Amino acid sequence: MRNHAPDRIRSRGVWCARALAFLLLLVVAGAASAIASSPVDTGPHEVIAPAGVQADRIGQLWNLFLAITTLVTLAVFAVFAFVLWRTPRAEADAPADLSSLGRHEAGAYRSVVGGVAVSIALLLVLLAASVWTDRALARITLADALNIRVTGHQWWWEARYGPAADEPVSNQFVTANELHVPVGRPVIVTLTGADVIHSLWVPSLAGKKDLIPGRTAKLEFRADRPGVYRGQCAEFCGYQHAYMGFQVFADAPSDYAAWEARQQLETGTPTDATLQHGEQVFLGSTCIMCHTVNGTTAQANFGPDLTHVGGRTTLAAGMLRNTPQDLKRWISDPQKIKPGVNMPASTLSDADLDALVAWLGSLK
Repeated sequence: MRNHAPDRIRSRGVWCARALAFLLLLVVAGAASAIASSPVDTGPHEVIAPAGVQADRIGQLWNLFLAITTLVTLAVFAVFAFVLWRTPRAEADAPADLSSLGRHEAGAYRSVVGGVAVSIALLLVLLAASVWTDRALARITLADALNIRVTGHQWWWEARYGPAADEPVSNQFVTANELHVPVGRPVIVTLTGADVIHSLWVPSLAGKKDLIPGRTAKLEFRADRPGVYRGQCAEFCGYQHAYMGFQVFADAPSDYAAWEARQQLETGTPTDATLQHGEQVFLGSTCIMCHTVNGTTAQANFGPDLTHVGGRTTLAAGMLRNTPQDLKRWISDPQKIKPGVNMPASTLSDADLDALVAWLGSLK
């Protein structure tokens, strides 16, 4: 009689290989789709590419976890393969061999005890490494730190800069969805949520920290390498959670000082006729019910501060590039681009809308 066991084993192996290949294809396709659907290239978002001391510590811990868990996984599969190889084959109608249930197997017992002991030892190593990393993160020097207060909204970020203890309140300014920090200077970010729980995460610079309504938390980091680093809300906060991104610009100290000086300036009176028309459209519409533009009568704080919106690189928390075309699309019908946002569609004429876009673009 032909032994069909090897055929069944080969058939199962083929189906397992096909299933694994299909799952791998889904993962690759999903990653490619996510990358392709990203509206704006907003810089790296990588745990393994640290640009500051905090992220470097976390990266070292990640490497340790990856190494140990990889070795454990390989060991488990090796033992699994060895057991399959040593297991005797039998026909489907062969009676089960239960002879081992009534006797003590010293070899198997030692293997189980050894596996448990090694697992406990490795878990203790990971626990000690986590505690050591946490203590290292808390020891960052905060002398001459830059103070920023970040508030999470559905679905955008408000950033309020300063003042430090020795600075006047007049040095305070507000921006949205983009942070600028000087390279080499520590930053203290005070976090809170305006509506639901959010979580701020810039993996190239620091770990995650929740923004909880009614409570404050602090995130401390230092950028040691100039560049643009992508941040993301890491706590599901509603329909547009996936598109609640932001950017951190790590500038040279002189570049940061120049940017900070520009942010403290108020909007001047436009001299161009088109810009004057755009300002009148803004101040005469419902825009002033939600937004602030310092230097004008618009002083609402429900939506992002637009005093220097023309100097930002993106719109809608990283969904669009800050170009006249995309700004016009956003104002015309934000619900079409980001459904659920607290901004109604515009009813302005094309002429008024073009003038408004031109004026907003001039606010740098």
